[in-house]
Amino acid sequence: MANEKVKVLIIDDSAVMRKFLSDVLSKSHQIEVIGTALDAAFAAKKINTLNPDVITLDIEMPGVDGLTFLQKLMIANPVPAIMVSSLTSRGTAEAIKALEIGAIDVIAKPQLDSLAKADDFSRELVEKVLAAGGSKVQLKRRPPAKLETEAKYSADVILSKAERVNKNKPSDKVIAIGASTGGTEVIDQILVNLPTGTPGIIITQHMPEKFTEAFANRVNSKSRLLVKEAKNGDRLLTDMALVAPGGKHMLLKSDRSGYWVEINDGQPVNRHKPSVDVMFRSVSQYAGDSAVGIICTGMGNDGAAGLLEMKEAGAYTIAQDEDSCVVFGMPKEAIKLGAADRITNIEGIIEYIKRVK
Repeated sequence: MANEKVKVLIIDDSAVMRKFLSDVLSKSHQIEVIGTALDAAFAAKKINTLNPDVITLDIEMPGVDGLTFLQKLMIANPVPAIMVSSLTSRGTAEAIKALEIGAIDVIAKPQLDSLAKADDFSRELVEKVLAAGGSKVQLKRRPPAKLETEAKYSADVILSKAERVNKNKPSDKVIAIGASTGGTEVIDQILVNLPTGTPGIIITQHMPEKFTEAFANRVNSKSRLLVKEAKNGDRLLTDMALVAPGGKHMLLKSDRSGYWVEINDGQPVNRHKPSVDVMFRSVSQYAGDSAVGIICTGMGNDGAAGLLEMKEAGAYTIAQDEDSCVVFGMPKEAIKLGAADRITNIEGIIEYIKRVK
């Protein structure tokens, strides 16, 4: 039923973290914490008896680690999983691997000595759990849950809408892709299947700081394109995909030599940093009708208004269809605004990009 709470099982070897996660999630009237487990053995028993809608899963656990447990779970009894990972090199790399195995999303463990960071973590965790509760994992389907909070800022705080489209823009094509929950696998699938000669691509995927570099490196190892986390001033070239760094906005800019990106540490937009709306707005202004905008799976409405601005500037715009989305939130909002010229699945997106010259 649409009014049912999302039932969550918390799996973490730390008693302090289990208590903290339970307290955070229990504050939401849309979520019910139905149990906790300290390792994979206890977790497997509780999943079978409690039948949770979502699990939160630590990566580094005694005995069977989180990745091994997740891999077995996705084969035997698929359950939407949120990985709660430490901000270490090993933690970030394994969290990205978990997304490939089948996790819905990842969140960095908070510093509990910082009240502001703990508050940010709490809000983000609730959103991710609600998104996972409404996600599609193999045959499991539920209506998407609604967020309890509204967007706090618009892209105006980063880049004024009053600016005109750059009349001296380069003639080269630019492809801009925005995604959130479930987007890592979509972006991976797109970039791995593109040929050489593909126009420059910029990507905003909602991910925590430090995870975006691990994500870009992993996709780069499989793609014909150069895929990297963007740095301020990076040039956007053919056969290159730049991923917005977690915790920063990425804007497209241009000069006589072509396109480049600016990394901006401004306020969150639509609760997100990086924000898809910010990237799309910059593309509408600096690339105009030389751009292609693509909005993919994710919860919320970030990117919908920006995609409409791209369309109004002459860009060709695409929204991922509902059947192929893990969470049909961001594309749905863009479609409602009339921002999408085309609605298609992942294969359709790939085939369109292959024809862009």
